[in-house]
Amino acid sequence: MNEPQPDFSSKSYLLPNIHPEGRRFGIPTLIAALMLLAAAIVSGAFSLTVGLGTGEHATFVTLAVLLSLLATPFLLLAYGVFLFFRDPERYPPEDGKAILSPADGRVCMIKDVALPAELLDALPAGVPPETKYTRVSVFMSVFNVHVNRLPTAATILKKVHVPGKFLNASLDKASTDNERCCYLLETPGKTVYGVVQIAGLVAKRIVPFVDTGAQLARAERFGLIRFGSRLDVYLPAGTAAEVREGQIMVAGETVLGHLK
Repeated sequence: MNEPQPDFSSKSYLLPNIHPEGRRFGIPTLIAALMLLAAAIVSGAFSLTVGLGTGEHATFVTLAVLLSLLATPFLLLAYGVFLFFRDPERYPPEDGKAILSPADGRVCMIKDVALPAELLDALPAGVPPETKYTRVSVFMSVFNVHVNRLPTAATILKKVHVPGKFLNASLDKASTDNERCCYLLETPGKTVYGVVQIAGLVAKRIVPFVDTGAQLARAERFGLIRFGSRLDVYLPAGTAAEVREGQIMVAGETVLGHLK
């Protein structure tokens, strides 16, 4: 399959590709802004009508100005929503053993822990449930791209949604207390690891694109989280993290570690 060619034009920055999920929020806001602008134009046209008195003329002019001012924040909001749901192409490194970041953002935590309890019953035979994994947590602000990409080519052994709270996603306890979607993954080489999407203070909905049994390519899109959140990657057992706290991540491109 041919890789997409990089786009270095200004359009790719000002008018990036938008994920279809964004249309549900951006289009209604844009329609409201356009309706206000249309009403402002109509009012302005009436103000130019021959035969209107001074008072009537002033009223239509004032109304046109007010409607234009009301339309401005709606236009800005619509543009902001579309930017939030931007979905740029990504270009994974050629290194086939690289484990890639699933999210844009910053590394907020690196910690050795066990896999989430919700995934332990789906572990393949021979994998001890008490095994420790290096967990790399990537915090996404509302300004980051929120489409998530798979760190490696893998089969989803289990996907489970866990209801929970909406605490600040940068907190350690968000891994166990917050609303989240957990994935147990197995690479073609039979290496097992985990990925967890975690909702945050502003994020109220995790939107998965895949389900248990799906086979995905490296850096393929598997979901998104709306309006700020966090991704936890439980690197395969014995894999060292090759990033540090505070480092900026690019989904589908930044290398977190390497498969053995």
